[in-house]
Amino acid sequence: MGWYQRMYVDLPKPIGTGPHQFLVSDTVIEFQGLTVVQVSQNQAAVVSDPQNHIFVVKNAGFVAFAIEGTYDVLSIVDQTHLPGVVKDRLTGVTLGWTHEVKMKSRVNTKEEREYVVATFLNIPASNCAILQRGDDLELLPAGQSVITNPSVTLRGLYTLGENQLEMPTKDIFTRDQVPVSLTIYLKWQLTEPLKLTTHGYNTPYDALRDKTQSILTQIVAHLDYSAMVKQRSLGPDNMQEDPSSAFLDALRTRAMDEMHEAALEYGIVLKDLAVIDRQFKGEIASTMDKLTTRALQAQVEAANVDRENSNKVKQEEGALAVARIKAKANNTSADAEAYAVVAAAKAQAERLKIEAEAQAEATRLGAEADARAIRIKADADAGVSDQFAREMNMRRMEVARVRAFGNKTVFVPSDASGSQMGNAMAVGMAAGMGADARR
Repeated sequence: MGWYQRMYVDLPKPIGTGPHQFLVSDTVIEFQGLTVVQVSQNQAAVVSDPQNHIFVVKNAGFVAFAIEGTYDVLSIVDQTHLPGVVKDRLTGVTLGWTHEVKMKSRVNTKEEREYVVATFLNIPASNCAILQRGDDLELLPAGQSVITNPSVTLRGLYTLGENQLEMPTKDIFTRDQVPVSLTIYLKWQLTEPLKLTTHGYNTPYDALRDKTQSILTQIVAHLDYSAMVKQRSLGPDNMQEDPSSAFLDALRTRAMDEMHEAALEYGIVLKDLAVIDRQFKGEIASTMDKLTTRALQAQVEAANVDRENSNKVKQEEGALAVARIKAKANNTSADAEAYAVVAAAKAQAERLKIEAEAQAEATRLGAEADARAIRIKADADAGVSDQFAREMNMRRMEVARVRAFGNKTVFVPSDASGSQMGNAMAVGMAAGMGADARR
């Protein structure tokens, strides 16, 4: 049977869900060669046998009795809360969590070391890990895993999602020996991590950086400085701007194609490439800074002039608007006054018309009344048959006429015979009245 015995017993699993369920969690009992281990869900126990073989117990129990040596429980690990966080050093994306279980080893009485005997991995969704054993590589998908084989090492953790980053390049010389430094925007997605690790790269950025630097160096080395300053950036928003630029043409036709093909060799899909900035070095850089400063000053001055002109225009427009409002108000007031005058004139004319019509009606009625009275009086006079009465009436009329016109009035007689008699009577009466007046 060898130097030890192994005895495996499955301990009872939890029963029920209440507070009185039977559950032994994270329990280790060691007594005179007997080792009892119980771990709960998502836990794992790392155990070393008397021959230093490492094995892991997950979500179960383990009982062993060693005749010689001991079964040592090195660690109890919570697989869902591993302490070591692995992040991409450039993008900051969390790649997963790891935890190493170590065992102490003493070479002599003075030297004591620790050796890794188990490596726990917790890989989130859309991520993966690459394991290496000799020259062979293996892809480990997302989930919880543990490595106990000493010949298997963890090559790295990778994300299969999209990533984007700004990459500054080294100084590149144009054909006329002007140094320029570019800032490149890269967007990529790793689809085949095994190809990347096969080429010896630890991250997709390392592979893209070297290839991008090489391609841009070849492109810029065939361009003059004048072709580099025609446009500041290349991206989706300004792809149609300045189509005659040799630099942009080269980037659109050559850099994108070569970068895409090179990225596929590393298992990377390049989704976007843009030049977001360029910096010229040396004397040309200082000259450009001066020109840029002057241009900015000119732009500021032009902006100030435009702002002042705009303010003046707005003031004039405001004054014009006020004048229009006042003119409109004056027109409205004049219209109101004219309407009032016209209305008053119409009312006055109407009043005069009504008064004239009333006066004419009154005159007509008065005339009709006088005529009616005269007719009545004439009828009455005509109805008098006595001659004396008629004579008396005529004399009364003469007296009334003289009284009305004065005693000095001379009345011209008419040619009729009746009128001669009346004139004689009137002369007599006038003489009598004058005599009476002299007395």
